[in-house]
Amino acid sequence: MSITAERKTELIGEYATKANDTGSPEVQVAILSERIANLTEHFKGHAKDNHSRRGLLRLVSTRRRLLDYVKKIDDARYKTLIERLGLRR
Repeated sequence: MSITAERKTELIGEYATKANDTGSPEVQVAILSERIANLTEHFKGHAKDNHSRRGLLRLVSTRRRLLDYVKKIDDARYKTLIERLGLRR
């Protein structure tokens, strides 16, 4: 259900805004989106796993808050990010 270290490094490299960037909102949203996608796949086979579902809802709300922050700071940056991630909004 969690992402591998290699995949996390790939996401950091792809969404980083500068060198050694691991904490920008873009990177955080990309990592959260990957974890959300993995949990969504998990629920296809484990529909009654309510403990993990609570974690999924927490991840979704954290991603939503980060996206709201990016939109408040720079609308163009927000639109680019959701397009790159393929999110509906």
